[in-house]
Amino acid sequence: MSEVKNNGFRSGFVTIVGRPNVGKSTLMNALVGEKVAIVSNRPQTTRNRIMGVVTKDDCQMVFVDTPGIHNPRTKLGEYMMQSVKDGMDGMDLLLVMVDSTFVGEHDRKIVADMAEKKVPKFLALNKIDQLQPDQLLGLIASFADCGFDAIVPISARTGDGLEQLIDAMRTRLPQGPKYFPDDMMTDQPERLICAELIREKALRHLRDEVPHGIGVEMMAMTKESDDFMEIHATIYCERDAHKGIIIGKKGAMLQTIGSEARRDIEQLLGMHVNLKLWVKVRPDWRNRMDDLRNLGYDNR
Repeated sequence: MSEVKNNGFRSGFVTIVGRPNVGKSTLMNALVGEKVAIVSNRPQTTRNRIMGVVTKDDCQMVFVDTPGIHNPRTKLGEYMMQSVKDGMDGMDLLLVMVDSTFVGEHDRKIVADMAEKKVPKFLALNKIDQLQPDQLLGLIASFADCGFDAIVPISARTGDGLEQLIDAMRTRLPQGPKYFPDDMMTDQPERLICAELIREKALRHLRDEVPHGIGVEMMAMTKESDDFMEIHATIYCERDAHKGIIIGKKGAMLQTIGSEARRDIEQLLGMHVNLKLWVKVRPDWRNRMDDLRNLGYDNR
């Protein structure tokens, strides 16, 4: 470890925060170069604290993606907000993201609150590919006195500005060890990533009233051979009517969710997968601690 420090190697934990749907998970995936966090156009897609590792020749950045900051209305929401707080424990750098196409009072309050943190702070203005140059200049000027170390315009979707963001943060990393092997990209267990990939496909296809009540429990992952795995998972919803929507006419919706999820899971695992999905109703599961723990939402 002392040898790494003597060589000037830098490392640290970078926590990403912002309101829901500003593109935090898209940025995480773009920086890491692999899909380690699910993305959708639904608010509050990310429910857990997710870690992604970026290793360069001279530094290692451990990014911590957190749920969008919001006022919780369920125990699941409370868990998500606790995940944000936990994600800021021990951080070396703070990265606040806003959606540059719509900056509201909630965004500015988050920026103001985070300005009080006693670590190097960076503000990423995301989705600049959707702005005119004069709009971007005006937005940068409106944050000029925010108290952050740097304001970096980016597009997590196109990759614009990401190297500039990495370069800006690299200079403020403390000298330290390489925490993880070069080929490690996330701390998420395969079981959890597979469950999240299934939930992502459900978020993509289901009606507006259904997604927030969706949870996925992995029931079994059985490796049948070196290149084949059998996976059983249950999708939970809160109402009988939602169960019918998830299954769809003659099972068409469930088949679509399963088929798309299976392709992503096969890419993740590097093997053929037989994915079997079931749908069960668990009323108000987002407020039941036993259900939250079964689905992987537990702060203990």
